[in-house]
Amino acid sequence: MGGQKGALEKPWYVVGKDVKQNVLFVSQDENHPWHYSYSLHATDCNWVKGLPSTEGEYHAKVRYRQKDQRCKIAVLSPTEIKVTFDFMQRAVTPGQSVVIYDGAVCLGGGIIQTTDSAGGVR
Repeated sequence: MGGQKGALEKPWYVVGKDVKQNVLFVSQDENHPWHYSYSLHATDCNWVKGLPSTEGEYHAKVRYRQKDQRCKIAVLSPTEIKVTFDFMQRAVTPGQSVVIYDGAVCLGGGIIQTTDSAGGVR
């Protein structure tokens, strides 16, 4: 049998979840708008080189082998930060890590809890 791939053969992506209602939102659109975020909230932060300054401009990674992404950091407590990226980021995922850099120096990072994506954890 030949032909084009149908909807049933395309991969499914989790684009959001509602933990309270125990609902996952899925899409077969790899560019669904809920894949993208400008900011994230992370906890359980550990710092190798001390807390970042709120005045500084930093870089962060939310995926392995991702290019450094320019961002600003708001330190909410020694173990909690808000990261705001200069440009929308794809697949910022709660439960994964964010790693913060000052140039080539790794400052530390934390566990992503929520994002500003419409599909973010509720």
